[in-house]
Amino acid sequence: MKIGILTFHRCINYGSYWQARCLVEGLRGQGHDAELLDHDAPDVRLAEWRCAFQPQLPARTFRADLRRYAAKTRRFMDAFDKLPQSPRFALDRPEEAGAYDTILIGSDEVWNFRHPWYGGKPIFFGDRLRARRLASYAASFGNHDAAHGIDPGWATKLGRFEALSVRDENSRSLVRQALGREPELVLDPCLQFPLPSVAEGQEEPYLALYGHGFPDWFAVAVRAWADENHVRIVSIGYRTEWADEQRIEAGPEEFAALMAGAEAVATNFFHGCVFALHYGRPFVSAPSAYRFNKVRDLTRSLSAERHMVRKETPAGTYAQLMEAPLDPAIGARLEEMRARSSAYLASVLG
Repeated sequence: MKIGILTFHRCINYGSYWQARCLVEGLRGQGHDAELLDHDAPDVRLAEWRCAFQPQLPARTFRADLRRYAAKTRRFMDAFDKLPQSPRFALDRPEEAGAYDTILIGSDEVWNFRHPWYGGKPIFFGDRLRARRLASYAASFGNHDAAHGIDPGWATKLGRFEALSVRDENSRSLVRQALGREPELVLDPCLQFPLPSVAEGQEEPYLALYGHGFPDWFAVAVRAWADENHVRIVSIGYRTEWADEQRIEAGPEEFAALMAGAEAVATNFFHGCVFALHYGRPFVSAPSAYRFNKVRDLTRSLSAERHMVRKETPAGTYAQLMEAPLDPAIGARLEEMRARSSAYLASVLG
């Protein structure tokens, strides 16, 4: 089957890159002729580059770090070029994307009306795409909360999808309210498909820190745990002043290796939790407001709610969460969800 995958595959973001790669390589591994739809828009490209160099606005990037963020961006660009992709076409000219048996829209926040540069782009709702079948896989509305609903015009577009699946309960509620349909809840591709083998570095024990804009109470608790356990804190992809080491320039492969080899993970990003879960690493998460819905629903769906900490979480709980192996119930739930996700894909692509 010829499959086009429409997602945010050129975001300079580890999660966006890996979810796109895992989905396209996972489907190709099943024998499908799958490729990413290589959409392009100058304004989106510029927004991505600005964000890559100034990821923590309103705090400005230190001048000395600009070269390191440039190295990170180049590594992403090289990684993008190795992915199976369609001929490039303009984001606002979906009809030029080519014809497919099925177009899968997702994973990622493809339906997030609040996304700063992709929000409300009709292509992600299937407009003018040429496919015999239109479906979604692990799509999300991101921080567009279910309480705000969906405008009827966008709901009509979603109603054209032959099959719908989402990766969080917030998105499930939005689709249910708008269409009266029950979309399938499936796993992010980074949890559904095997990640490619990565070479773990031979390093002293370290905690992988992924994210930025951490609340002060989280920084204090994580720093205290690391000091007590004589574990270095390695910040991946971004500068964090209270970390011991900055791996700002890490490319996608190095990111995966660092997550796989960590003693524990501390994060406020959705895919920080995803990679910790995939590699079975102990972790704690204090999601930002932007990512709260996604992290809350992920941890709930996998019986991992305890790993989402709050200001009032005792120091002893951090020790439990970052020193003990993951609860076997999490692994069991992952296997259940993988089976459900595989069944959904088989029904759409079979």
